[in-house]
Amino acid sequence: MVLAKDSALFLGNDLVVYLVLAMGGALLVGNLAAIFRPPPAATRGEGELERAPVTRSLVMAAIGGIAALWALVSLLQ
Repeated sequence: MVLAKDSALFLGNDLVVYLVLAMGGALLVGNLAAIFRPPPAATRGEGELERAPVTRSLVMAAIGGIAALWALVSLLQ
């Protein structure tokens, strides 16, 4: 089914792209924040890590960055 460009869908036909942009951006920013600003020792519970695993966080941030970039390019076309 092909929808008209000015259909009554919430956020138009680009809803999935906006969701990918939001999720990718959150994945990117959240993982970078976990690396560069770990929680203070006073708020950490017992058994929690001092820092986020750097390699895993960088891989997840890269995946989020790729998803956000894809969504931005799709929206700008």
